[in-house]
Amino acid sequence: MELRDAKLEMIRKVPGTWEVTAAYLGLHSPVALRNRAYEVKGQVLSEEHCLALQTLSNTTLYAEAIATASGGVFVKLPDDLECENEVLMKKFNDLYAELGTFSRHFTEATADDKIDQREKEQLEDDAARMHKVLAELLALMFRIYTPQARQEGA
Repeated sequence: MELRDAKLEMIRKVPGTWEVTAAYLGLHSPVALRNRAYEVKGQVLSEEHCLALQTLSNTTLYAEAIATASGGVFVKLPDDLECENEVLMKKFNDLYAELGTFSRHFTEATADDKIDQREKEQLEDDAARMHKVLAELLALMFRIYTPQARQEGA
């Protein structure tokens, strides 16, 4: 998702949308917000506005868009890790499910001994999802089992 699309989607997710969002961000009108959201005449939403908007919309869309623009993925960790083993087991199961999907798509794609463009895109999407789940799993494992991370409350 592009940054502008993320900003607009966050605004759409706020009850009352433009009016409520403009007031929350301290802008004098919905028009001022619209001008910044659509970058009219060089106006932009500041990073602080975007982070506040992300909080107000109760999403991670801005973080996801920044990660995508940087060539990466955003990994959201659970806030509560009281059932650490259950959280890790769920992530392992998610990874196994993604691997199964990838394997099935590979088998289907190579049934005719070649991979066409659509099949290539599907396999790349599958791999990206597996990579994201694996990154989440690693982050959780280190958060739970690295002594320094435990002490810092990470």
